[in-house]
Amino acid sequence: MVIRKGIDWGSPGALPTGAPIADSNQTLRALLRDGVRVMGITGGDLCRTLGGPGQLDMTFPVDLCHVSFDGVEDVFASHLVARRGWWRGPVVAAMNAQFIGSWDVAPRSHPNDGIVDTFEATLSVADRIKARRRLPAGTHVPHPRIVQRRLAAGELDFGAVLHVWIDGAPMGRHGSVHLTVEPDALTVVL
Repeated sequence: MVIRKGIDWGSPGALPTGAPIADSNQTLRALLRDGVRVMGITGGDLCRTLGGPGQLDMTFPVDLCHVSFDGVEDVFASHLVARRGWWRGPVVAAMNAQFIGSWDVAPRSHPNDGIVDTFEATLSVADRIKARRRLPAGTHVPHPRIVQRRLAAGELDFGAVLHVWIDGAPMGRHGSVHLTVEPDALTVVL
């Protein structure tokens, strides 16, 4: 069951014997693509969203985001980013985690709320500079030129063919993606 207001989330619990540990976005992505659904996490953007590396003694249910584009099916636990470049063209992010590196991209995102938070921005260079300075603190939103939506499932049409990254891995160029959130699909131990 996804998180609800006023209800505790997470519970004490040890990492099962033999379960793998993801120490980065890349390791998490590889484990997800291999079908692993129970793991420890000690690094990466999902780990930071959950409060940073712990003692591997707290268990959390986490949503899994299914993505499809041009006949390709994939998954992510942290984020999908589509952009032409940082300084021109649209920038689109679908966030299950709150962070991308040191940036607090989705300050209200939660990895177990049954939805993905999307951000679509087409900003002037001056506004991009301002937003980039504000990203570490998460104060780049709200902004009139950054459209925020929350989706359990839906199509993200980029309006152009953009470079796409899933949990930091390049996925080629695409014009749109379809997202579906699978609630409680992962169990992570922090």
